[in-house]
Amino acid sequence: MTTAHRKPFIAGIAVLVLAALPTFIHDTFFLRVLTESIMWIGLAIAWDVLAGYTGYLNFGHGAFFGAGAYITAFLIKFAGVPFLLAMPAGGLAAALLALVSGIPTLRLKGAYFAIATWAMARALQQLALVLDITGGPDGMRLPPYLHPQFFYYVMLILVAGTFALMWYLLEHAPFGLKVKAIREDEAGAMSLGIHPTVIKMQAYLLSTVPAGLIGGVYAYWITYIDPASVLGDLVTDQAVVMAVFGGLGTLIGPIIGAIIIYFFKTLFWAYLSDYQVLYLIILGILIAMSVVFLPNGLYGTLTGRTSGKTAIEKGLAIEAKAKSKEVAHG
Repeated sequence: MTTAHRKPFIAGIAVLVLAALPTFIHDTFFLRVLTESIMWIGLAIAWDVLAGYTGYLNFGHGAFFGAGAYITAFLIKFAGVPFLLAMPAGGLAAALLALVSGIPTLRLKGAYFAIATWAMARALQQLALVLDITGGPDGMRLPPYLHPQFFYYVMLILVAGTFALMWYLLEHAPFGLKVKAIREDEAGAMSLGIHPTVIKMQAYLLSTVPAGLIGGVYAYWITYIDPASVLGDLVTDQAVVMAVFGGLGTLIGPIIGAIIIYFFKTLFWAYLSDYQVLYLIILGILIAMSVVFLPNGLYGTLTGRTSGKTAIEKGLAIEAKAKSKEVAHG
């Protein structure tokens, strides 16, 4: 079996194992942990599509997750739409937000794009805080659907499908070569007949639509959302750290990073839940340390694969510094 076929084969086996787990494991808490870990894998992979392959740091990733969560919640609560019909609307909401925000922001580069996306996310969070339909700071409650296995399988199918699609498009289709060309030299890519504006928008959509779909599943699964939980910085921060720590531009790296960081978070919350500010500080330190000591991420370091991360190290350093200042003045 060639290397090109080995990784998809291993990924397929992993999905089959995960699909079989609920048959043998009936502990609700453990199933919840598995479901949330799969969710974070999906968010980290989605963020890696734009940052790792195109070189554009989206520090507003949580806005698309939140948009999907709220739109799905609106349809279920106010229109009585069944969840499986409402969930795609979360992806459509993320796509619409990507189109509206991407047209002006994708013209920017480096830290300017990162700051613009961060500002967009903050604006949406503030909007959700003042609108009556969102419940403001009190949030929204949804009718409970007490079938944890259902959400586990929905999340697994969604994230596995996202990975398979991204793996094909970015590693085996011409689209992947185009986004990598833009990451390395946008002007040079144009000279080869590549249209950066179109390709960047396509990558932006590929990165944000899964986040919106995952947000929709999360909303109905948790049965309660508010601006802080689905539009706050923590959603973006964790996805960034997971992808960077695991290895940008690899797809496999974000999976590894998500598993490690999520289970660290679970242990931290179990024993040090009163020190949430400390957790944010640790995330900032992890970003900085990854840039300095793991320039290719954990997966890239172990396999010798470069991630093209040098083009965006400055932006990550800016983000880590900003987070440190925010916590210090918090």
